[in-house]
Amino acid sequence: MTDGQYALEARGIVKIFGNHVALDKVDFGLRPGEVHALLGENGAGKSTLIKILTGAYQPTLGDVIVDGSPVTLNNPQHAQTHGIGTVYQEVNLLPNRSVAENLYLGHQPTWFGFVDRRKMERDARTVLARYGLNIDPSSELGAHSVAVQQIVAIARAVELSGKVLILDEPTASLDRNEVERLFDIIRDLKAQGLAVVFITHFLDQVFAIADRVTILRNGKLIDTKSLDNLTRTDVVRLMLGKDIAFSGATQLEENRPLGEVLLDFKGYGKKRSVMPFNLTIHKGEVVGVAGLLGSGRTEMARIMFGADSADEGTVSVAGKPTSISKPTDAIAHGFGFCPEDRKAEGIFGDLSVRENIVIALQGKLGWFSALTRDEQMEIAGRYGESMDIRAASLDMPIKLLSGGNQQKAILSRWLATDPTFLILDEPTRGIDVGAHAEIVRTINRLRDEGLALVVISSELDEVVAYSSRIVVMRDRELVAELNGENINPGVIVQAIANHKDGVQT
Repeated sequence: MTDGQYALEARGIVKIFGNHVALDKVDFGLRPGEVHALLGENGAGKSTLIKILTGAYQPTLGDVIVDGSPVTLNNPQHAQTHGIGTVYQEVNLLPNRSVAENLYLGHQPTWFGFVDRRKMERDARTVLARYGLNIDPSSELGAHSVAVQQIVAIARAVELSGKVLILDEPTASLDRNEVERLFDIIRDLKAQGLAVVFITHFLDQVFAIADRVTILRNGKLIDTKSLDNLTRTDVVRLMLGKDIAFSGATQLEENRPLGEVLLDFKGYGKKRSVMPFNLTIHKGEVVGVAGLLGSGRTEMARIMFGADSADEGTVSVAGKPTSISKPTDAIAHGFGFCPEDRKAEGIFGDLSVRENIVIALQGKLGWFSALTRDEQMEIAGRYGESMDIRAASLDMPIKLLSGGNQQKAILSRWLATDPTFLILDEPTRGIDVGAHAEIVRTINRLRDEGLALVVISSELDEVVAYSSRIVVMRDRELVAELNGENINPGVIVQAIANHKDGVQT
């Protein structure tokens, strides 16, 4: 394809932040009248590439080309003048203003220097009708559903730009009927010649709406192909970098006896978050959770811990029905949770290593039973030594530690509470090899000591090696439970790609 046939192109894009190469010679070409899916796991470089294509970032090296001509996009508003509009997962509009005001914000029609509201609302009604919306343009945007707000955001982007539409996770908060309604609109825009970039973690949606796919991994371009020539398994393999033919790491012995049932989730779920699932967890086992980013893995963990409250189903702890509606309920039952985003949700950056380690135990004891500083130092010192937390001082701010040492401190926090159940969400992501090995050894040790664990991981070799069972999440649904010889990366990839072919055991 010649340059002139691309509506938007990125050529040889390199983006460096300090010592980190976020994008390494990435090429991307978007044709008029196509829906092009951009896929990749966390850290793949999708967000960085989109910010370069929309002018939020400038490339370190490489060119952005619009209609065959290189351009320098100074900011997103400048990108709009070149026909490039973006709609993000979180609708970036003003919910307390009217639908019409949101559509024309910044370019309202005027009459003698004043906003012509009648014309604005009349024009808005015409625009909305093109998108199948029969709503009052003067009504407050926030009074409408997320789906309607998303459509209004798309209408605004198209009206402002009109050549390229970038949709970043547009369906994350929509139900299936709302998704199909959105897809009808995308198909209409495609038929009008608009070029659409579609970013999502839902493979079914990719195959339902997209023409081609570009896959990034670790900042590098892996491939760009027509979806006519790919299966779901092909896409998963390219995203994860795994060949489904390999046998995987040495796994646990198949006949390892299970302990008593500790937790029993039945029909447990939350609307728009994770579909109801059934899961029994025994003492002394690790239940691995596999699936692509956005598959519902973290959502499952959060409702187990009460960080998000389930709105259907039941949970029993040691055979007794109970309620886990908030984290304090979970902690009272001996639960611990190490979140995926340790900096935003795990550490208290300005507090010391010591304070970060003892804070959950202090919360469990209550503030009327305050730990003395000596007690805090003894506890923090004991876990700092056993977990090999490398800090110049336990009183230094935890934000100054490496990622691996921060992760070990968060794990120590929960171990100090003497838990019966521990949830680890991507515990080895973004840490050095030594810390990685220490975390895996700790998981194996805790399992052998009788602790029940749920461990979420994108590292298939790793999750195979320490899991007693593996559950697979796909499109916010638990679609497979793997035991015995089915605990291997090949079966996991197949279950992620197409749950109808997954193994239920």
